[in-house]
Amino acid sequence: MRFCKLLFVGCLSLLSLASHAENLKGLYQVREPVNGQAPEERDRATQAALDTLVLRLTGDPKAAQNPGLAAIRKDPQQIISQFGFDAGPPEVLKVDFDPSSTEQALRRAGLSMWGASRPSILSWWLNDSAEGSSLVGDGQAAAAPLRRAAQHRGLPLRLPLADLSEQLVATAPALEGTDPAPLRGASERYNADALLAVHAREEGGQWQAKWHLWLGDQKEAGSVQGADQAAVADAVMLAVAERLAPRFVARPGASGQQTLEVQGMNLEHYAALLRLLEPFGVRLQSVDGDRIVYRVNGSADQMRAQLSLAKLQELPAEAAAQVSAPQPAVAGAAPVAAPAPTPAAPSLRFRW
Repeated sequence: MRFCKLLFVGCLSLLSLASHAENLKGLYQVREPVNGQAPEERDRATQAALDTLVLRLTGDPKAAQNPGLAAIRKDPQQIISQFGFDAGPPEVLKVDFDPSSTEQALRRAGLSMWGASRPSILSWWLNDSAEGSSLVGDGQAAAAPLRRAAQHRGLPLRLPLADLSEQLVATAPALEGTDPAPLRGASERYNADALLAVHAREEGGQWQAKWHLWLGDQKEAGSVQGADQAAVADAVMLAVAERLAPRFVARPGASGQQTLEVQGMNLEHYAALLRLLEPFGVRLQSVDGDRIVYRVNGSADQMRAQLSLAKLQELPAEAAAQVSAPQPAVAGAAPVAAPAPTPAAPSLRFRW
């Protein structure tokens, strides 16, 4: 079979092929503000960077305190490849963690990870301040705090052009409403997986924001506050990341195994699918033409959420084949061997 023979080539091409989900860059680099370059300040920022990375990779606010990470917390240099200071304002410590060492440490601690393939988020963000009301658009100076916050929290962020037609759509009532319909039409050309609507306002020197998130049939909402625009942007992105992570992170012991069948496979699909399923301990079971069967660790809902990022279509589950009951022996007839058990039908079936 041509596809089966080319699987090895597909593995080599994995990093060069794109999936529909956005592959987040800089996942293992963390930037933390510092007040000077004194050793104690560097140590404090390094610990903060480690906490940020663990939360970014697991989606679990308590994961950094896991006893299995005690040795890493005592000596983070074990998983750091390099670090340096970037001049501000504000001045930051830039820490590059080694992906392989970091993943091994997290898995030894019994923690599962959210991979680099994450849902792209289009954010309609309206700022209200004493200077007036403005929709944040791609390329504006006001976009910088949003992009930094999204990167800090491990989210692929997209921003609209914020042209006149979009400003007429993304009004305060539309962004605070519970119905995404007014924003759907304007969002189509950006081809994002999720839609984030935020209305931030300044009151008494403090900032607060109400946000709504839609991803597929999931809807989340909340409100945050912060001392300035950067703080409120980080608070929004943190809240969004914590709400999204449970859909994509397979918790050890919390999810069973699934048998996943995917039809319509080719080399590009194979590479994209491996990237999506990597956090779930994917193991190849069989290949038959353009049909492939995997075993994965995760709940059915997590698999549906992850595969929705690649726009796969779910198929009805196949009924397990029935094994015929043994027939009674007939006198004088040759014995008939019992049929071999038929493997159970895949628990989840999708196609491209």
